[in-house]
Amino acid sequence: MASKTRAQLADRVTSAAQAALAAQNYVAPIDVLTGIGWLAPSSARAWQQGRIGCLEEAIQASRILEAITILQNWAGANGLVASEVEYAARTPQREPLRFTHSGDPAIERAFRTHWLSPALSEKEQARAVEKASRPPELVVTLPVKDWTCHRCGGTSDVLIMEKPGPSCLVCADLSELGFLPSGNALLTRRAKAKSAKHAVVVRFSKTRGRYERQGLLVEPRALAEAQSEIGG
Repeated sequence: MASKTRAQLADRVTSAAQAALAAQNYVAPIDVLTGIGWLAPSSARAWQQGRIGCLEEAIQASRILEAITILQNWAGANGLVASEVEYAARTPQREPLRFTHSGDPAIERAFRTHWLSPALSEKEQARAVEKASRPPELVVTLPVKDWTCHRCGGTSDVLIMEKPGPSCLVCADLSELGFLPSGNALLTRRAKAKSAKHAVVVRFSKTRGRYERQGLLVEPRALAEAQSEIGG
């Protein structure tokens, strides 16, 4: 029975790894854990936002290391290229994300290792690693109900989630950014590229049951320069 259970897990891990590899030319442990249903996407987002101490707290299974070992063996057998990437929180402080309670360096490294398709050139592999290591975009929310900043006790019409709770943009050092609504893709790309700091603005849609993008917060200087370039 034990060998059957291991074989079943191997099939699930392999299937999830193959799907991730086909979709993005690399596979990471977090892709597999999500693909086999052990990690809910909502829990992964909370971890990325720094609201969960370590990823292990959100994984609904006890055979995590076994699954990662299966992934490593499958990747090695198929000639995938191992590359370690950095994981930073989706917070203004960009804290390094932690995967396990123990913080064991070898296990943390295994979680951070992405397996790249051997079909990619060296330059493509380098770009894939650079992209994966890039800090995730900050996300601020237009709240649909009353809330209180965990730092100053105030409130506003926009918030950003931190580990202790929601924070206002003043406390999160984002208050200098201006709002650029969605609708002009060229202007958005130019302003985003010129802004040293930016954040995606979302609002929860009750009818669709998901967060929807409303626009971008960017530095006023960057927006002005972008508008000048395209005549907007």
